[in-house]
Amino acid sequence: MFDEAQYFAPVATRDDGSVVVELARTHPGFADEVYRKRRNAIAALALGYRPGAPIPHAEYTDEEHRVWALVTKELAVKHGKYAVREFLDAARRLGLPKDRIPQLQEVSELLQPLTGFRYVPAAGLVPLREFYSVLADGLFHSTQYIRHHSVPFYTPEPDVIHEVIGHANTLASPRFAKLYRLAGRAARRVETDEALEFVSKVFWFTLEFGVMRESGELKAYGAGILSSYGEIEEFRGMDIRPLDLAVMGTTSYDITKYQEVLFEAASLDHLEDLVGTFWDTCDDDMIARLASPR
Repeated sequence: MFDEAQYFAPVATRDDGSVVVELARTHPGFADEVYRKRRNAIAALALGYRPGAPIPHAEYTDEEHRVWALVTKELAVKHGKYAVREFLDAARRLGLPKDRIPQLQEVSELLQPLTGFRYVPAAGLVPLREFYSVLADGLFHSTQYIRHHSVPFYTPEPDVIHEVIGHANTLASPRFAKLYRLAGRAARRVETDEALEFVSKVFWFTLEFGVMRESGELKAYGAGILSSYGEIEEFRGMDIRPLDLAVMGTTSYDITKYQEVLFEAASLDHLEDLVGTFWDTCDDDMIARLASPR
C-alpha cells in the first residue's frame, strides 16, 4: 500500500515548541547530533511556512552543498545514458545549479515560467489526499533536508535530491507536468480511500518508477529512478511489464528496496493516452471495476 508515512521520519512538536524529527536507529544520521539538529531546524522551517508566503530559506552547510554537487555530477552522467529525451530537454531548460543546493523558492521561480508549478515545503508526513490533490493546482510538496554526508549515494527517505533532481526536472516538461496535474485532479475527484490508493499506485508505477521504450532502448522517466544513483543502473534487469492500469493499481510494492516490477510505456504518447486519460476521467465506479478480480 502506498502511504506517505513510509516516506518520512515522524516530526513532533514538543510542549516547549521545539521541533524534533524522529530518525530510526538504522538511519545513517541517527548517531550524528549535528545532523539531527540540522534536520530539526529544517523541519521547523517547513512547519512555520504559510501558504502564499515565500518559502523559508534553509541555510545549508558547505558539506551539504558538496553532497549535492557530487550526486548531481554523477547522476548527470547516468541521465545521459538512461533518461528519456523529454526529461533531458526539460532539465536543460530548468537549469538547476550544479555546485550548490537550490532553495525551494528558487526552484519554484525557475519552474513557474515553464509549467506553472511551485514547491511547498514539507516537514514530514503529508496526508495522502493532500499530497496528491494539490498537484491539480500546480503545487508540489517537497522536503528541504539532504541525506547524510556519510552515504551521499543513498537515502532511506526522499530528500531534496529526490524532490528536485528527480521531480523538478520532470515538472519542467509541460507534457509531464500535465500528467502530474491530471493525477491531482483524479485524487480530488475520487471519494473512497480505496480509489485514492489505486490512483496513487498508478502514479507510483509511472511518474515515480516508470520506464519507456525510446529508439529501441529502455529508458527511465520516473523521478524515483532518475534520482537514485544505484537504481538507475539496475532498472533494465527488473521484471518489465506492459502498461496495464488494473495491474498497476492493484500491485503492492516495497519502498525500502529497488523496485522489482516496472511497467513500460511504448512512448510518451502511449503514457498520455492510457494513464493521462485514466486520470482525466476516472471515478470511484471505474476504479472499482478495474480493481475487481479478473
